[in-house]
Amino acid sequence: MNPEGGLVIADPSLRGAQGLFLLFKQGHRPDRNAIRDFAACKANASISHDPLEQTALHLASSDGESVEKSNGVLNADTLTKHVWMELLRDGMSFELSGLAPGEGLLLPRADFVFDFSAPPEPSDFEVLRLAPGHHLAGGERALPVAKGLLGLACDLVDHFAELEGVLWPPSSSAIGHQFFESVVTAWFEGGPFPALGLTAFRETTDGALQTEGLSFWIDQELRIEPPLSLDKVSATRIGVRLVNQLVLVGGIDTSERVVAPDGTRLVLRTSRNGQFVRVWRE
Repeated sequence: MNPEGGLVIADPSLRGAQGLFLLFKQGHRPDRNAIRDFAACKANASISHDPLEQTALHLASSDGESVEKSNGVLNADTLTKHVWMELLRDGMSFELSGLAPGEGLLLPRADFVFDFSAPPEPSDFEVLRLAPGHHLAGGERALPVAKGLLGLACDLVDHFAELEGVLWPPSSSAIGHQFFESVVTAWFEGGPFPALGLTAFRETTDGALQTEGLSFWIDQELRIEPPLSLDKVSATRIGVRLVNQLVLVGGIDTSERVVAPDGTRLVLRTSRNGQFVRVWRE
């Protein structure tokens, strides 16, 4: 892999997915009534739109397509395929799709796991998708929108005991419910960015340690170069600290020098194409 070339993505189709996926135990996927109960328990969340309660002749499905009504009554095919609701949190709307009794969603592949013993299997979970609403199109990666999405996901995790975790597409990570709620809540309260979960680390073929999913936040991935990367535990600690710093400043476009936790002086320098922040020991 050439760090001066294009960004290497483990799963392009998953990386391009918007929103996140909620992993429920088999047989416990919520329906519209369960979501209404959820909204009634949360002071900062409400239901802003339920297309199955509308009386218009044409409804908008979660993918923007028209949903037909017959003589003012939703047909069985609509009830099976188009069960979704729009939730409002912090003045922003988010679409929750895949609700029972409609068709469930496919479980995307997870390349990294946090608080899961193994990558989730489709036979073990039923999947819902939570994504920014259409009025937020183009702003999905804006920090307030992303935080609103993650905050709403935390609310759902807190409410539903059967919600085992989430899958975050930008880092292709499956994150257990306790770990997800803990690290995201800590970040919202002023703690460090959840570098383990909302990003992940993988070893490249040339021995570097590189992030997956940091580009969602800052349009750059972090790459710790050999020989600094040879001790993977130490390099990961350095990476976690640097990810937090890079998210705070929004990435870099010049060379910088920082001090690692062990006192080592490090050089941070962008690649020629600007897509990587490369790190060496000074």
